[in-house]
Amino acid sequence: MSIDGQHKNHLLQIFNEALLSVNGRGAVGNYLANFRFVQPVRVIAIGKAAEAMAAGAIGVLGQRDYQCLIISKRYVNGETEPPSDFDADRVTIIRSGHPLPDEHSLQAGQALLEFIHQSPLDAELLFLISGGASSLVEVLPANVKLDDFKKVNQWLLGSGFTIEQMNAVRKSLSCIKGGRLAKELDERKTQVLLISDVPGDDMSVIGSGLLVADTGSSQLLASLELPAWLQQLISFAPPMPKANDACFQYINVQIVADNKRAQQAAKNEAMALGYVVCSHDEVVTGDIEEVAKHLVDELRHGKSGIYIWGGETTVRLPAKTGRGGRNQSLALAAACHLAGLEGVLLLVAATDGSDGPGDDAGGLVDGQTIQAGLYEGLYAADFLANADAGTFLNIAGALVSTGPTGTNVMDLMIALKL
Repeated sequence: MSIDGQHKNHLLQIFNEALLSVNGRGAVGNYLANFRFVQPVRVIAIGKAAEAMAAGAIGVLGQRDYQCLIISKRYVNGETEPPSDFDADRVTIIRSGHPLPDEHSLQAGQALLEFIHQSPLDAELLFLISGGASSLVEVLPANVKLDDFKKVNQWLLGSGFTIEQMNAVRKSLSCIKGGRLAKELDERKTQVLLISDVPGDDMSVIGSGLLVADTGSSQLLASLELPAWLQQLISFAPPMPKANDACFQYINVQIVADNKRAQQAAKNEAMALGYVVCSHDEVVTGDIEEVAKHLVDELRHGKSGIYIWGGETTVRLPAKTGRGGRNQSLALAAACHLAGLEGVLLLVAATDGSDGPGDDAGGLVDGQTIQAGLYEGLYAADFLANADAGTFLNIAGALVSTGPTGTNVMDLMIALKL
């Protein structure tokens, strides 16, 4: 049975409902609706979903005494406009680099420390943290320079490491990650709301654990083969505070949105559209080629219906990369396995709306995607080898573009088998 436009629209509709269920504005606003604040309040939002999360908090705070610092991503095709309900006299926005940090990331780190230190001692601090914080804000040891930091992050992006492994390295050479930022709070009452972008929702991993005690980076680092130059940089950083350190005594941490919630919303929407749903409890991880084969094998031999997975894959990058990230690469790799197969459609997309270089979220492929590329003289294997899947998908008419979504809960893979 062939795929038609309505089926593609249904997959996009299911994906959009999943995004709405974990949007930062709603997630934060709902959590804080019955929260009792001690005034004054100082709001600090960091990450790809920072503006949406801050909007949720500001909507609840109303006319209370607050100031807000937002550290968010700078977008390739220009900035998004801040929400209209932001008061420019009370809200400061800093945009810095992602996925690679830049000089603005270090400027954001200094602005963060100044904002905290200038807050009244009786102020309540409200931190809103989402994925991307690891790159967007940093305070480095004196002996580690911006070029060193860029080199580390570029190396990590091409290492094939999981997000836990990458964050363990990032934490190890920071002055604020791995719970070190808690040392700067001077016993102020602090509420931390997190949108989880990591498998298992480990709070010490989200945003590299700015305000959460590290739970295992030392052991994880010991298991990694790191180059000598990176090991030397790590030696310059101060130690991370232990879980029983007094600096954590006044901090409360809560996850307000995660991948499972997005999957449940996707399931509910698929059922509302009349589909039978096959959801999966396991988190999808691993190399994109292995994951692509696994997903397509399940679809090939499975029953009709909607299939929903969540997780975060890895891709090894060449020295020079093209357009698109792991989701577009996974979509194209899956399209290779789907080639010629009728009645199967697969959407793979980043929930933050940004997948690697460029502003696209992922891809929506079927059994004809590879043939569409061949008509234009394109060979998928070449584009996969060059980490340029986005170029192929664009020409084949298979890109998914959402713009910034106001959330970041890893990736979703949603398939339809007729």
